[in-house]
Amino acid sequence: MKKPIIYIGADHAGWELKETLEEYLKEKGYMVTDMGNQDLVSEDDYPDFGYAVAKRVVTDENAHGIVICGNAQGICIVANKVKGVRAATGFNADVAKSAREDDNSNILCLPGRHLNKKEAKSIVDMWLSTEFSGAARHVRRLKKVSDIENQEFGV
Repeated sequence: MKKPIIYIGADHAGWELKETLEEYLKEKGYMVTDMGNQDLVSEDDYPDFGYAVAKRVVTDENAHGIVICGNAQGICIVANKVKGVRAATGFNADVAKSAREDDNSNILCLPGRHLNKKEAKSIVDMWLSTEFSGAARHVRRLKKVSDIENQEFGV
């Protein structure tokens, strides 16, 4: 299996964890593109980075994204505003695994204020090593999600 390109982004609450994960993933042989913030800026806003990552993920067939903010929720909400994104919060490895296996998530959202570096690495490893199951019930459900997207955002 070819390793996906990883687009990563975080606001101030996830910046330190983003920097750690970016280096960690590069050491593991992933091509990682940092979508910001490049420097720690206490007044930055998560929508800027969640959107930037989401736009890249949906335009690159072999891409996944990792986004980080304080509680993972805000940046997850904004990423899911982009048609074709299936962003999911991953507050532990089991949740991250099922987000890939069942929901074919293409963006992992992490809570920067609630994970230590070791936990985050474990979650990312599980998420990246898990494939979509392709089970009929999950394909059916994702088709319904796609139909809703097309209805709301246009084909």
